[in-house]
Amino acid sequence: MGTLKLEPAQSRPDLLADPVAKALAVWPEDAPIDGDQVLVAPIDAGLADTAAFCEAYDVGLDVSANCVIVAGKRGETVRYAACIVLATTRADVNGVVRRRLDVRKCSFAPMDDAVRLTGMEYGGITPIGLPADWPILVDARVAAAPHVIIGSGVRHSKIAIAGPALGALPGAEVIEDLARPIG
Repeated sequence: MGTLKLEPAQSRPDLLADPVAKALAVWPEDAPIDGDQVLVAPIDAGLADTAAFCEAYDVGLDVSANCVIVAGKRGETVRYAACIVLATTRADVNGVVRRRLDVRKCSFAPMDDAVRLTGMEYGGITPIGLPADWPILVDARVAAAPHVIIGSGVRHSKIAIAGPALGALPGAEVIEDLARPIG
C-alpha cells in the first residue's frame, strides 16, 4: 500500500463523501470482507489524480483502480453506470459497456452530471455509495486483485479494499475484459 497511513474507514467519516460513509454504515453482512476491513488514508487533494497519486505515495498502477461514470442513451432515456478498472487499463466504453447497458451511444458522463448524481467529488468518485439503480461494472482483473486503492468520494483521501469486495457490492457485475490494457 505504498506510504499510505491506512485506518478503518468507518472510524473516519471526515475522510469520506457522505454517500460513502452512509454505505459503509450499512455494510452487508454477507460481503466477502467485514466493513472494518475497508480502509482509508488521507492524501494531498492536489495529488488525487491517479498518476500523481501513485508516484507521490509509492502505489503501483497495477493496484490503483479507477471508477469512471458512463452515460448511455437509447431514445430519450439516459442510463448511467460505474466502471471499475485498473489504472493500467481503459474501460471499453464503446464496446463492452455500450452493449451491457443496451444503448446506442455511450460515453463518459459529463463531470457536472457525475458529481451532482453521485454526491461525490470529481476525481474521487468511488463505487461505494453510488445510486442504488446504477449498475457497477467491475473488470475481472479488479475483482481478482487481493487489494486495490480507489477513490473515497472526496479528493483528500483514498480507500484500500479487497478486489473481491468491489465485485460483491450491491448492483455489481464482474465482467471479463471490461477493460483493455493501455498501450
